[in-house]
Amino acid sequence: MNDALFLPEPVIRFGSFVLIFGILAVIELTHPRLERPEMPAALKTRRWLTNVGMLVISSVALRVLFPAAAVGTALWAESLEIGVFNQFDFPLWLAALISIIVLDFAVWLEHLLSHKIPILWRIHRMHHADTGFDVTTALRFHPLEIVLSMLWKAAIVVALGAPAWSVLIFEVVLNGAAMFNHANISLPARIDRILRLLVVTPDMHRVHHSTDRRETDSNYGFNLAIWDRIFATYTDQPAKGHQDMDIGLADYRDSAPTRLGWSLLLPFRRR
Repeated sequence: MNDALFLPEPVIRFGSFVLIFGILAVIELTHPRLERPEMPAALKTRRWLTNVGMLVISSVALRVLFPAAAVGTALWAESLEIGVFNQFDFPLWLAALISIIVLDFAVWLEHLLSHKIPILWRIHRMHHADTGFDVTTALRFHPLEIVLSMLWKAAIVVALGAPAWSVLIFEVVLNGAAMFNHANISLPARIDRILRLLVVTPDMHRVHHSTDRRETDSNYGFNLAIWDRIFATYTDQPAKGHQDMDIGLADYRDSAPTRLGWSLLLPFRRR
């Protein structure tokens, strides 16, 4: 495909983000799944500002360090004929499908390791420190984690020689899926049971944000739900139920996680 087609890549990603975020935000504001004391009024406003602020900082850092992002990396690998799919004559649709599935597994594995490796957990715990759970929680990742994640995805893209357009599709779907499964929205139980056989639903991912470490160490998926089932890291429901479960981290139960400065400095705190 012509490289010029990928010039509006930031526009495509930003446009899809605004559309998905807007739809989910309206639904959860008018028909929330959970009515939690930490969610309403000024406290929610502060949480939202902090979480959106974290997205802005991370996005700027990413564009400064990786102006071409994952799609540009794919185009670069293609121009130098680097990677498996640039060495062998795979049908384009098959190369794209495999690339999307492998990238999804890579993100699942990265998430798992961010819980198991202490230095990575110090960074990732900022995401889990949020005592609320809504669409803005999907934006709450430390800039360090976003940069490390891009390095990991870029390495996978280069190794695969993934088609650039499939990488763009993956990035858009991943961002949309993350917002969807963090959203404070309600799905009928029957639909939730069917959907979570393939994709991660809000009720499925909410378990991962429990203060109970056994539940936190499960349901790592952001998009496809199959990896947690395959590797036995799947938890169906929180022990206390969704209405009564404690969300966040046991060490941070006050309003500190709603502050931007506190959140940015959390990876560097001993506790």
